Amino acid sequence: MAFTIDPRVAELLGHDAHLPAVDPQRFTRASLAQRFQQPPIWQPDVEVEKWYRSPNPVAASVLVPLVMRDEPSVLLTQRTSHLKKHAGQISFPGGRSEPTDPDAVSTALREAQEEVGLDPGRVDVLGTLPTYTTGTGFVVTPVVGLIVPQASEGDRLILQADPSEVDEIFEVPLHFLMDPRYHERRAFDVSGTRLEFFSMPWTSHANDKEYFIWGATAAMLRNLYRFLSA
Repeated sequence: MAFTIDPRVAELLGHDAHLPAVDPQRFTRASLAQRFQQPPIWQPDVEVEKWYRSPNPVAASVLVPLVMRDEPSVLLTQRTSHLKKHAGQISFPGGRSEPTDPDAVSTALREAQEEVGLDPGRVDVLGTLPTYTTGTGFVVTPVVGLIVPQASEGDRLILQADPSEVDEIFEVPLHFLMDPRYHERRAFDVSGTRLEFFSMPWTSHANDKEYFIWGATAAMLRNLYRFLSA
């Protein structure tokens, strides 16, 4: 299903300020690794988008890259506007599985290398979250991995965006994304069907630009929140 509506003007149903933010002590490398080694009992908020109708789902993976700075962040991309699916949206690096990919982790690492030039050897893979099925027919495995910036890179990771797929690479503070005060619940009507989704608008202090994180990316971040807060 192709959307022509601007998600920024969709009806705002509310925020989730009643939910606690994830304790920043859980953002350390040791704590994150332990969480995946000994996962809690938890339940994702969204696993299948309600408007999913595809008879032939396609396996895909995304890398959820946690950049381990003094203040950890999540690396995201803004997709180019000419793509057939998810054009211009905020996304994790990732894409469909290929026959040569041994598993979902391999798909995520390959796609991240192709899209943003991230060497797979730099990613410390912690594990995966439950699959997320998009309305466009992709069954996505989120692969969570840690990236430690090298001293030679200074404050920024040195990456190279594939201009055919990625307009911009940027980072959002992990504490912001793991705080439900900033999780918006929105909805709009399409052909008489009410569709609800999460959004997490974030404005960069560096360039005063708003990045409107929504849809599948926001939902997978919400599921990460549930996983880390359980």
